[in-house]
Amino acid sequence: MRWTLKFGTCLALIGSMSFLIAAAPGFEWAKPPWAPAPVVPTDNPMSAAKVSLGRNLFYDKRLSADGSMSCGTCHQQARAFTDGQAAHKGVDGSLGLRNAMTLTNVAYLSTYTWSNPHLTTLEKQMMVPLFSDHPLEMGMAGHEAQMISALRNDSDYPAMFRAAFPEQSGEISVDNVIKAIASFVRTLNSFNSPYDRFIAGDRTAISESARRGGSLFFGERLECYHCHGGPNFTDNNLQEGQIFPEYGFHNTGLYNEDGSGTYKANDHGLRDITEKEDDEGRFRTPTLRNIALTGPYMHDGSIATLRDVLLKHYALMGRAASTPNGASPLRDQFIVGFTLSESEVDDVIAFLNSLTDDDFIHNPAFSDPRPKH
Repeated sequence: MRWTLKFGTCLALIGSMSFLIAAAPGFEWAKPPWAPAPVVPTDNPMSAAKVSLGRNLFYDKRLSADGSMSCGTCHQQARAFTDGQAAHKGVDGSLGLRNAMTLTNVAYLSTYTWSNPHLTTLEKQMMVPLFSDHPLEMGMAGHEAQMISALRNDSDYPAMFRAAFPEQSGEISVDNVIKAIASFVRTLNSFNSPYDRFIAGDRTAISESARRGGSLFFGERLECYHCHGGPNFTDNNLQEGQIFPEYGFHNTGLYNEDGSGTYKANDHGLRDITEKEDDEGRFRTPTLRNIALTGPYMHDGSIATLRDVLLKHYALMGRAASTPNGASPLRDQFIVGFTLSESEVDDVIAFLNSLTDDDFIHNPAFSDPRPKH
């Protein structure tokens, strides 16, 4: 079953998110007229100066403990802001458990990371890669003063902070670093894929194969659209004018280690946060925008290709169905299995490929602004 919040919990969450009611007055979003405006925290309004600062910080390796990595290390524009690895590495070279998620249209998400419903803003999420030690990512816990000193002594940053945070006289602080990066990441919007142009009326934008694949995707045989719906092909949504955030965490039957649906040790999805047995193996539904660029797939990067995602996972009622323990009894109600011909598989993949936005991955406004050496 889809993970839903109990009414009391929902009210508590809504109360905690009551500051998330304003868009960005006066800020021009780079998006088509039909796309809704993202929701922006009222304590971090958008500005062009703040986005510019955040873009520079996003690519600055001085935000890691040993100067070896930046946000852009694990979130590469050419890969739709993923890194092509099954699991990301930290500054000490150790591997984390999870696949780096795309930053495509993250401004429209209701919650962040694969399985933490408490990370409801990009500002909160930014604390994880910067300061977490389990797993270790950028490793800045205990190195805050080092980071701030480096930024204050930089030839460009003091003026950029003054432009971005004039109400604070350009204070260079951890809080403002996080707010600036979050502001930049909110602009990483992707709405010009061939499928977007097709929906807007360009009937030549996608192939006949992709059209057939779209019919399968949105049809009852595959059931994909139940979780991968809406303008961002996910059931985690928050946008201007939306009364309640939408949350979707699902067990797709990827693992069944003991016959009762248990996932691999130390990686139990939502259950690691809620400690509820029913949340075993439930992970946030990722967007399918730019999905052809973001492999390997699943939360742990354990499936290499989109064809294998279709044929070796979802078609089987979850990959665990092919193991001695059989299909997971905890898998979501919409993971029902299906049979596709080879040509139909090709059609679905053609449709998924039509969600690739070339403008997004080549947009100079999203790239590293500093000269390459």
